[in-house]
Amino acid sequence: MANFTLEDVKTLRERLGTGMVDTKNALVEADGDLEKAVELLRLKGAKGNAKRADRSTAEGLVAAVDNGDGTATLIELACETDFVAKGDKFVGLADRVLAAVAAARAETVEAALAAPAEGPSTGSGQATVADVISEEAAILGEKVELRRVRLVKGEHFSVYLHKTSKDLPPQVGVVLGYAGDDAETARSVAQHISFANPEYLTREDVPADAVEKERAIVEQISRDEGKPEAALPKIIEGRLGAYFKQVALLEQDYAKDNKLSVGKVLGDAGLTVSDFARFKVGA
Repeated sequence: MANFTLEDVKTLRERLGTGMVDTKNALVEADGDLEKAVELLRLKGAKGNAKRADRSTAEGLVAAVDNGDGTATLIELACETDFVAKGDKFVGLADRVLAAVAAARAETVEAALAAPAEGPSTGSGQATVADVISEEAAILGEKVELRRVRLVKGEHFSVYLHKTSKDLPPQVGVVLGYAGDDAETARSVAQHISFANPEYLTREDVPADAVEKERAIVEQISRDEGKPEAALPKIIEGRLGAYFKQVALLEQDYAKDNKLSVGKVLGDAGLTVSDFARFKVGA
């Protein structure tokens, strides 16, 4: 008869978040030794990580923090199912990852994964974000990955995290870096970004090759529509303007009042946007 109780099973499950059957089997193999059972469960999970490498991660959460030094950090941590995404262990992992990535002021996923993190040391010394994610993925039984990282710079920041479902953690995250004193308008613009999904701040930020590609498309459309040759330049510029209103934040119609541009709203509020980032889980 195995030397453990139901209370031992409960304790181990709460500690690791493992399934009932796996937990009981580990305790049986460890003859009731909790620490040995923890080791067995982690080894089993670690072996499973390799098998999960090719699985898709369409769920997860976004998280952000103002670093207090003119920078803010936004991350997307992904997993396989919404069941794991809304669990305390995954949310706790995201908090640890965000803290480590922010402390390192990492600007790329590669730098973020190499950042020192709170966790058990490895054979090579200090644990990294990659180590912590791998260990927790083994316990959770799903593929977990740090998909995106962004370091936003500015004088002030408005952080907006949006839940698309009340049962899930934030799925859309925006960090707006700005100068000025109107925090309420800054938050409203951050909310606008979460909805309108601009790719660039100004039309000048749109890469030249993207503009030329769009120009060629709208010119071909205009010619196919039989527009007069003499009118083509004006028509093309007008349609390019519509394109900029889709992709450039300052050109967009303001979500709360489409008679105003975001640029106009910011100007009236005395705000200047220095940078922004938007992540949506799985997008």
